[in-house]
Amino acid sequence: MLKPVPQGVFDAVVIGGGVIGTATAYFLIKTGLSVALLESKGIASGTSGRCDGNVLIADKAPGYDMALNKASRDLFPIIQQELDYDIQWRQKGSFIIAENETEIKMCTALCNRICADGYQARMLNRKEALQDEPFLNEDIAGGMETINDGSLNPMALCQGLAHGFSQLGGKVYTKTTVSSIKLNASQAIEAIYTNRGKILTKAVIACAGIWTRQLGQMVNLSIPIEPKQGQILVSEKTRYVARRKLMEFGYMAAKFGDGSYKRSTTAEMEEFGVALVFEPSESGNFLIGSSRGFRGQSTATQQMCLRAMAQRAIRFLPVIKDIKVIRSYAGLRPFTPDHLPIVSATEIPGFFVGAGHEGDGIGLSLITGDLLSTILTNKPHCIDPSPLALSRFTGKPAQPSPFANTT
Repeated sequence: MLKPVPQGVFDAVVIGGGVIGTATAYFLIKTGLSVALLESKGIASGTSGRCDGNVLIADKAPGYDMALNKASRDLFPIIQQELDYDIQWRQKGSFIIAENETEIKMCTALCNRICADGYQARMLNRKEALQDEPFLNEDIAGGMETINDGSLNPMALCQGLAHGFSQLGGKVYTKTTVSSIKLNASQAIEAIYTNRGKILTKAVIACAGIWTRQLGQMVNLSIPIEPKQGQILVSEKTRYVARRKLMEFGYMAAKFGDGSYKRSTTAEMEEFGVALVFEPSESGNFLIGSSRGFRGQSTATQQMCLRAMAQRAIRFLPVIKDIKVIRSYAGLRPFTPDHLPIVSATEIPGFFVGAGHEGDGIGLSLITGDLLSTILTNKPHCIDPSPLALSRFTGKPAQPSPFANTT
C-alpha cells in the first residue's frame, strides 16, 4: 500500500517525471522554492523512456527554434558536471545526408543560413562524406555536418535530474496520480488531489507530455497538444557502422514540410512519414528511426512501418542489411500545431505549462526547466519565452506568477 504524501505546503508542484518534468523540478529547486515532483508511474516511464537521445540544432528551423535549441545544448556540459550522475553526454556532431543534387542545393542554402547565424556547420561533397562515414551508400550526393551536436542517455538524464533535485531538498513522489486540481475563490491554484492524498500549493507546472492536455482540462484550460507516434528499431550489438548521428535531408521535409518536396520513396514510407535517422549507442548497437503519424495514444508498432524504416535505412547504409534487429518500440511525441513547445504561465493564476516539444523534448529539456524557473520567479533570461506562450493559441493573457517577487 502506498504511503500518503505529506499534508504540508509546497510552493510549487511539477507534474510529470519525464525529461521536461525532472529538468523543471531541478531548476526550480535551485531558486529556493519548496518543490514536489509527481509522477503517475516511474521516472522516465513515458515518452522519455521511448525515444532516442539526440541534442541537435541540425534539424531545426533557422531563427528562434535553432537559437532555443542551441541555448539548451550549451547547458548539457554544465549539467553533466553538476549532477552526481553519468548522463552519457557526448558531442560527436551530426551529419545530414543529401540524397541527390536537388537536396545538395537545399542543404547548402540551409548550411549558409546556419553559418550566417553563427553556428558551426559545413558542406561535404560525396568524396568527403564517404571518407568521414565509409559505410554510406556510394551514390549519395554529399551532405551537411554540424560540429557540436550531441547525444546522451535519456533515461539516465531523467534519473540524474531527479537525483540532483532530491539532493537539493526536492520531494519526488512516484506512483502518484492526479485526480483533480482545486482553485480558490480567486480562481487561482490552491491544491492538488491525488491517489495519495491532498497537496497544498500555490503553483502547478504541467510537464506531462501528451497528458498535459488532460491536466489543463481540470482547470477548464485548453492546451492544444496531441500525441504523434514515432517508432524505433534497435539492432543487436554489432560491428562499427557509423561514428555519429546520421539523418537524411528528407527528415527535415517529413518534420516541417508541406508535402511539396517529393523523395524517391515507397507508398509505405510516405504513409508512415518515414525518413532515415541512425544513432549509434554507447552499448555497441544502434537505433533506427524515424516515423511520424497520429494514432491516438497507441504505442503499438506496425510491421509495415518497421519494414519501411528498415528499407529506408538500408538504402543509405547497405552494410546493415544482415544485422539483426532485436526489438522495436513506439513513443508518443507531444505535438503542437506550430511545432514549438508551450513554456508558459497561463490565464489561470499559478498554473504553468512545460510541454508540447514533439521530438525535441530531450534537446530542449534543460532550457525549458531554466525558462520556467525564471517565469515563475519573474527573472530575466537571455531567451525570450514569449514565442512559447500558451496565449498564442488561446488569445488570453497569462496571469502573474505568485512568486513574481521571489529573491
